Amino acid sequence: MSGVDVITFGCRLNTYESEVMRAEAEKAGLNNAILVNTCAVTGEAVRQARQAIRRARRENPHARIIVTGCAAQTEKQTFADMAEVDAVLGNEEKLKSVSYRALPDFGVSAEEKLRVNDIMSVRATAPQMVRHIDGHVRAFIQVQNGCDHRCTFCIIPYGRGNSRSVPMGAVVDQARKLAESGYREIVLTGVDATSYGADLPGQPSLGYLAKTLLKQVPEILRLRLSSIDSIEADKHLWDLIADEPRFMPHLHLSLQHGDDLILKRMKRRHSRADALAFTEQARRLRPDIAFGVDMIAGFPTETEEMFGNAATLAEEAGISFLHVFPYSPRPGTPAARMPQLDRALVKDRAARLRARGEVLHRAHLDRMVGTEQSVIIENNGMAHTENFSLVTAPGLVPRDFKRVIITGHDGRHLDMQVMPALAA
Repeated sequence: MSGVDVITFGCRLNTYESEVMRAEAEKAGLNNAILVNTCAVTGEAVRQARQAIRRARRENPHARIIVTGCAAQTEKQTFADMAEVDAVLGNEEKLKSVSYRALPDFGVSAEEKLRVNDIMSVRATAPQMVRHIDGHVRAFIQVQNGCDHRCTFCIIPYGRGNSRSVPMGAVVDQARKLAESGYREIVLTGVDATSYGADLPGQPSLGYLAKTLLKQVPEILRLRLSSIDSIEADKHLWDLIADEPRFMPHLHLSLQHGDDLILKRMKRRHSRADALAFTEQARRLRPDIAFGVDMIAGFPTETEEMFGNAATLAEEAGISFLHVFPYSPRPGTPAARMPQLDRALVKDRAARLRARGEVLHRAHLDRMVGTEQSVIIENNGMAHTENFSLVTAPGLVPRDFKRVIITGHDGRHLDMQVMPALAA
């Protein structure tokens, strides 16, 4: 191989940062290298990263393999001890070209491979200018990094550091550059995006930032948020949901559970009633809105009744996209020291919750049939509606907008017919 390849795991923020990494590595003159941008959210994510590293070495015996990302930050020695790995960079170091100019020689000791500093000492997030997101028709903009909360199950703050925001002006500049490059849909992303602005002068909120973007960059036709903590929704965000057609009617909510006692043991800041009140209010303001939700099954001390409360919350809130994670104990987190459930029971509950999610998703697709929708054609013969439902769109030109009628679905994807009057 030649050049720089990037293998990305995890969230949309990682997808965005992988483009920054590629650009910085190429600026440094790095060649014949594989950058592995890892995720630490579950033990399975770490296992998959290790597996990918071993496969990359087998297929590219002479390439330099550089591992970074959240798992490299939280488990640096794990990766440094792998013979396949040539260097380990922290989450701050991976975004700087100097890191790729100061790599260790081949065959050094595990300790000499490490380039991982204390992420908790980082106090600011520098704006990163990206004009192209490889393989995507929608662009991501990092507006925030890190997290000040300490949910008992989560290792991510120790991989990302404390919350810090990108100044509004830099976000607007980045959005303008992406619009100039042809992107018409932009996703604002962060580790805890709804905490945006607390560390900036005037403390602008995420909703205010979104309003400002849409006002100052009229070329943006669609604006999305990657994931939000519903308890932090502000007045400006509610205004967008109610009144701004360019703000897409889809929100991904970090709920994690539907039982109040488990939510307290998770150290979440919302209750079951809070979650239901949020979805009810959002749907009243924007009837076509759809919700995605993260939910953990098998959290320590979870009884069958508590598990049932998670499943019924998904139904009562009308969740269309249920993302289920079997609880994974992360060393160093309080939940890992709580009484654990049998792994077979955790997997069983996760499977049952996923099955419930499939029923809810099918009901959502049923409701979409016969409706008119606008879609952006993507590179893989697919498209997304405004509420983020996936549509098959074979043979159409990527990045084109189409007005379509939804004609049916296969349980996973919608089928569509382009409306003749608006066909290109």
